[in-house]
Amino acid sequence: MIDYQKELEELVATVASEGASDLHLSVDAHPTIRVSGALIPIVKKPKLNAEDTVGLVMACLSGENKKIFLAKKEIDFSYSPDANIRFRGNAYYQKGTAGLALRLVPQQIKMVGDLNLPEKLNEFTQKKQGFFLVVGPMGQGKSTTLAALIEKINQERAEHILTIEDPVEFIFHNASSIVDQREVRFDTEDFKTALRSMFRQDVNVAMVGEMRDPETISAAVTAAETGHLVFSTLHTNSASQTIDRIIDSFPANQQKQIRIQLAGSLLGIFSQRLVPRVSGGQIPAYELLINNSAIENLIREGRTAEIDVVLETSAEEGMITLNASLADLVRRGEISTDDAYRYSLDTRSLDRLL
Repeated sequence: MIDYQKELEELVATVASEGASDLHLSVDAHPTIRVSGALIPIVKKPKLNAEDTVGLVMACLSGENKKIFLAKKEIDFSYSPDANIRFRGNAYYQKGTAGLALRLVPQQIKMVGDLNLPEKLNEFTQKKQGFFLVVGPMGQGKSTTLAALIEKINQERAEHILTIEDPVEFIFHNASSIVDQREVRFDTEDFKTALRSMFRQDVNVAMVGEMRDPETISAAVTAAETGHLVFSTLHTNSASQTIDRIIDSFPANQQKQIRIQLAGSLLGIFSQRLVPRVSGGQIPAYELLINNSAIENLIREGRTAEIDVVLETSAEEGMITLNASLADLVRRGEISTDDAYRYSLDTRSLDRLL
């Protein structure tokens, strides 16, 4: 009989030793890791069958999470085989069999400079109130960037910081601030309930793991309007698309109100991608929108299509377009021209920069 706990520990050790970011377990496939963005099967391990995947999933779920997984057929969770390693996980069913994806969460929280991100981001950690979003597709480093910003505040300001996550990823240790971390389902019913409770908890800074529904977005924007500094994420490709996504998530009769609220409370939007590095590994390319009077007017008036023009012409204010970031990485020899075009959202504009 297979000891699935021991087998899982061996696979987790491989993730750590190979410098991988993810582990994938699926029926009729070798256990597979992701290294520098590429999937690599662990061929020394046999292909998994249906019994194997269920056994491995159950080996990393707590008793309560096992019940939720079997009832709902999927679950987000955190997994820590020991004090030195931590994963964010998602277990799910596909074609009637179990599957598992584990994302390694680094123990050490890196700061903005260590992550090759613009120092301009640190200015947002000095604000007393407002709404700041880190956006991008899945697996592009959003959580790592958010953690860097929260840790900057934790180290330098005496504040009450609250994180609301599903699941909790990076573990913060109190420095100058008090950091409370609430996990959906275990510490609170859901994001919007935790956000409403925040108003009675004397919170200064909030980090909301994900903006999943209009109620959560509305509560976060209201918190930003009422003296809180709020950070969150969305799975969008650019600043202008992010604003459209937020507005469009509300019924038509509420969209004017949320435009006014967002225009007044938004501090900025940071969009990022992890691009293969010529020397190996990955490096971020990014876009930074800062909410100035021009952007505020465009949001309020529903003219989001014009936001990209303001972005392109406001470099002196610290705004950065994705193409400018990609072109800079090419000039510095960090990424290839081919990859710059592959990650660009507007290749014609990139032509002019290269």
